[in-house]
Amino acid sequence: MARRTFFSFHYQEDVWRAWNVRNCWVVNSHQQESVGFFDASVFEASQKEGDEALKTFLRNGLKNTSVTCVLAGQYTAGRRWVRYEIVRSVLKGNGLLTVDINGVKNNKKELGVKGTDPLSEVGLYCANDKIYFAELKGGKWVKYSDYTLAVPASDLWFDAPTSTTVLKLSQIYLRYDFAAQNGRENISGWIETAAALAGR
Repeated sequence: MARRTFFSFHYQEDVWRAWNVRNCWVVNSHQQESVGFFDASVFEASQKEGDEALKTFLRNGLKNTSVTCVLAGQYTAGRRWVRYEIVRSVLKGNGLLTVDINGVKNNKKELGVKGTDPLSEVGLYCANDKIYFAELKGGKWVKYSDYTLAVPASDLWFDAPTSTTVLKLSQIYLRYDFAAQNGRENISGWIETAAALAGR
């Protein structure tokens, strides 16, 4: 059965790098399929329709996937819709991982600057015996505003937080460096590890 992986990234900044990473992964095996590579005009059209339309569009993109791979560049961590894809991936039970792509050249043959792990700026906390998502904004943890419902602990494959101290997703999921750790050869294994950790 093919492993369907959703690639999350900052489109305007990193699409060239992301395509290069995704393409080397797909050609390594006929057992691998990627989603999350939308035509920019489709994404922009959904954005113009409003936040709810875009959320629906992104949720649909995640359907039938078992892993979400966040391709991280310099500015990825603060991107609203990358955070939404991360949160929806946790809710869906997907395997999740970060792969830094700053060491991959863009279309101008330029290397990027390593950014913050997007998974270190999204987390979970417990308040009044209920679990909620949190995000880092302006250096402070606040309740995540694009998904405000409580998360059942039974929906998480890892131990749920038991206090108001935020459990960063980066404490649970793994991070890799595509250039420094030979991602061309190893990304398939990283994705499989993420799937296995989440029981996918």
